[in-house]
Amino acid sequence: MIMERKRMDCPALPPGWKKEEVIRKSGLSAGKSDVYYYSPTGKKFRSKPQLSRYLGNTFDLGCFDFRTGKMMPSKLQKNKQRRNDTLSLSKGKPDLNTSLPIRQTASIFKQPVTKVVNHPSNKVKSDPQRATEQPRQLFWEKRLKGLRSSDVTEEVLRTMELPKGLQGVGPDSTDETLLSAIASALHTSNSPITGQTCTAVEKNPAVWLNTSQPLCKAFIVTDEDIRKQEERVHQVRKRLEEALMADVLARAAEATRDMSIESKANA
Repeated sequence: MIMERKRMDCPALPPGWKKEEVIRKSGLSAGKSDVYYYSPTGKKFRSKPQLSRYLGNTFDLGCFDFRTGKMMPSKLQKNKQRRNDTLSLSKGKPDLNTSLPIRQTASIFKQPVTKVVNHPSNKVKSDPQRATEQPRQLFWEKRLKGLRSSDVTEEVLRTMELPKGLQGVGPDSTDETLLSAIASALHTSNSPITGQTCTAVEKNPAVWLNTSQPLCKAFIVTDEDIRKQEERVHQVRKRLEEALMADVLARAAEATRDMSIESKANA
């Protein structure tokens, strides 16, 4: 694994302390960075608790930010506010939250809803068939249009390619909407994905749409499709195994180098 190391003085700590930032240039964790601190004698510290135990009462790290290496007074204020909030909750004050309830239309998309009080004269509410089945919003997948996923470097990831046998239905039926509909159905439903089996849905989707299935026509998965997918999974697992092995070897080499530096410093 290729890594870039930057070591500099840390004015926020006592004289002689150094801060080192290690940026990973390759592998699955490319773009991520690790921060270490070195004492004037060369001793390495990987976390703020280690640093605090070493310095003890000789230096106050209450508002010290380990990632940036700077003193952050606002961080100390947040910690005090968090402690005050915890004490307030422990006194048993009544819950005065007046925010609206949240309906989770998908696992990561939350939308506010209006709270409705039941009325005895409401025929819809008293209908047993209506009470067991809640209404569902049609074509809500269109709201996902225009969203793009990116990696840690904010580079937009390439869009997934769907098999040619999959065709969308409904208004504004694009490949992007079809991909969002199928991904959401796989993520939120435990039932098999078969598509819209009713042929009338092509004439009037708003009437004949099966809301429990994604916005695509009925399709058949062949043995050839399964074989190709298994081959892709095998290739991805092989690349993942190679990347993890390279990461393990890089960490072992780094640990050996750190032990060598500490032994020379203590000699």
